[in-house]
Amino acid sequence: MAARAVSSGTISFGLVSIPVKLYTAASSEQVSFNMLHKKCNSRVKMQYFCPVDNEVVERSDTLKGYEHSRGQYVLFSEEELKSLETARDSSIEITEFVPLASVDFVQVEKSYYLGPDKGGDKAYRLLSESMRGKDRVAVGRWAARGKEQLVLVRPHAEGGLILHQLFYANEVRAFDDIETGAKIGFSDKERDLADKLIEQLTSETFDAEKYHDSYSERVLAAVEQKVQGQEVTVAPEAPKAQIIDLFEALKKTLESGPKPFEPGSIKPPKKAAAESKAKSKKTGSSGNE
Repeated sequence: MAARAVSSGTISFGLVSIPVKLYTAASSEQVSFNMLHKKCNSRVKMQYFCPVDNEVVERSDTLKGYEHSRGQYVLFSEEELKSLETARDSSIEITEFVPLASVDFVQVEKSYYLGPDKGGDKAYRLLSESMRGKDRVAVGRWAARGKEQLVLVRPHAEGGLILHQLFYANEVRAFDDIETGAKIGFSDKERDLADKLIEQLTSETFDAEKYHDSYSERVLAAVEQKVQGQEVTVAPEAPKAQIIDLFEALKKTLESGPKPFEPGSIKPPKKAAAESKAKSKKTGSSGNE
């Protein structure tokens, strides 16, 4: 089945404009678990909770704030935030071409495959082959989802183009912040031993198919075993909220409840007891006959 494009846009530099489609290049296949209520095995839901008012807050009752100092927030409305967004034209503006060796892979955040859109086949292929011949990649800006993303476009091994969304420089920790240990000298024998070990484990190319997520495989195998052994729980259906018509509820309560007191029909307990006692004295009966 052919891949489905997630977005479309244009690659532009100078007077050149190439219509392209974007496709998701990779997505995580790691196993994940849902959190269930131990009491009934139903799935629990995340909620917003306010510790000051000690209550659950609906999403409609929230707003966005930027913490400019500890415990102090600058508030923004949705309209204000929208006014700060860039134009949503999904254009990829190339600003420069640089050697691939000058790019550090640590800056790559996410990747997309690029395919030509209608009318862009020739320019798409020409850009890919030209960058490959010059051993260059393109650096540019991508206006997407209201934000300006730093991106890198490079030729793919299959003859097309791939787009890498990059972290900005201030988002990448400097390697100088990492403790790498003291500088140590090595003997010729130690270096020779390390070189031989590397040569022994060297392959001509990187083959990702050789590697598998063994943890996910073990979990999925255990899941299948539990399914075969019927160790499966079915979450109970959450009760549906009842829509109560207050007027109808009151009407039914009045219809089914005791009738209001009518004079002469039922006498109050104290008055009825007094009359019964007086009648007994007059007739000489005990009232227990």
